Amino acid sequence: MADETVESSEQRDVRLAKLERLRASGIDPYPARFKPSHTCAGALAAFEAAEVRGEAVEATIGGRLISVRQMGKSTFAHIADGTGRLQIYLRIDEVGEEAYERFNRDLDLGDFVGARGEMFRTRSGEPTLRVREYTLLAKALRPIPSQWYGLRDVEQRYRQRYLDLLVNPEARRIFEVRTRLVTAVRRLLDERGFLEVETPILQPIYGGAAARPFTTYHNELEQTLYLRIADELYLKRLIVGGLDRVYEIGRDFRNEGVSYKHNPEFTQLEAYQAYADYYDMMELVEQVWSQAAIAVLGEATVERGGHRIDLTPPWRRVTMRDAILEATGVDIEAARDQAGLQAAVAERGLTVAPQPTWGKLVDELFSTFVEPTLIAPTFIIDYPVELSPLAKRKAGAPHLTERFEFFIGGLELGNAFSELNDPLDQRERFAAARRALAAGDEEAHPMDEPFLLALEYGMPPTGGVGFGIDRMTMLFTGQTSIREVVLFPQLRTKDA
Repeated sequence: MADETVESSEQRDVRLAKLERLRASGIDPYPARFKPSHTCAGALAAFEAAEVRGEAVEATIGGRLISVRQMGKSTFAHIADGTGRLQIYLRIDEVGEEAYERFNRDLDLGDFVGARGEMFRTRSGEPTLRVREYTLLAKALRPIPSQWYGLRDVEQRYRQRYLDLLVNPEARRIFEVRTRLVTAVRRLLDERGFLEVETPILQPIYGGAAARPFTTYHNELEQTLYLRIADELYLKRLIVGGLDRVYEIGRDFRNEGVSYKHNPEFTQLEAYQAYADYYDMMELVEQVWSQAAIAVLGEATVERGGHRIDLTPPWRRVTMRDAILEATGVDIEAARDQAGLQAAVAERGLTVAPQPTWGKLVDELFSTFVEPTLIAPTFIIDYPVELSPLAKRKAGAPHLTERFEFFIGGLELGNAFSELNDPLDQRERFAAARRALAAGDEEAHPMDEPFLLALEYGMPPTGGVGFGIDRMTMLFTGQTSIREVVLFPQLRTKDA
């Protein structure tokens, strides 16, 4: 790594000398503007269409210089922009001796160049721009890493994502898929009558999930504020206000550990629908995910961990109780307290991290023994109340809630409820969470009086769902780390 740094420094010095030589000869290496007439792809398309009619094509293109091949008094090079690459051809007697020498002496790979001329086809058959004049648009002071040898370090790819995108076609593909996914999801929800909205990122009370928040301070208001951990409580206020179908795609922030599936800053979709329940949300998830796959990938299948997974509805539905019983032999309904459940776990020789409550032990059992096995799309339904402070209780089983999470390829991808709309029950849940917070549970939900006030004005039966765009992109692009699908993932500050 040290040798690479020295080499880069030496190359930068050489380029700086060229920069000064250009300026000394009256050339601005960073002009303010340039107006292409075509993209690279556009010039190629225009030429191929005109060639059939025997017409000439004049084009002005701009892009990064990615290859140069000098052959005596002529030079072939390639320019690349966001649409592709195009070969250009310079002759000393056409651009002038001084300009020709400057191109070969003072321009480097990585420089941005504008070129104007006429399209033609070389003897080898490659469409090419015969340059009459060119302009240096931006001098690159550092060399672009080689596509094959120059960017092997994973951390460097994350820290300098712009280089990763330049030399790694797979990186570009991932983020193109991500953009198309967001567009497809947005279109599918719009078609169902959902209204896209924006809710506060800076909040006086954080809530809507079990997570620690990031804290900041507003000097003018003399008030502590939090970066939101979820959008839920503000979106449900909009349901109270008569907006019957709303959604938001936005950034959430959780002050938690970093892992292959967690980044402190992430993108989440949340959608809420009046007069719906968690069964309606299951149908919504099935349709949105399968249709998004068709729109972006051309088929309703994805691949993960060597498995080809079909997203076509209907997806499997199984209760949390049955899933744990099938995987471990432990019946959580037969052991309804923490001590009894711990004993049942010990009887079977299962190794589970110690947990302080029955609900958290249920969740740990599930995460350890069930979640990794859920390859085909699966809804796990009916979660303990203790784990679901914002979900409606299940009729006939008040210790459970009408909640599901869905899993594909062993990855948890989203969460949904029949939303709790009883303000008195919600107050009791918040009070229980506040006691847990006082007892040391840093992820417990705080009391939220403004939200309770809104609920007291009445909220209709409502279904809600949330899922992460980052994990969705992981699944649709076959990635195993969230850092591969976030343009600029959070990293520890590098030592100077």
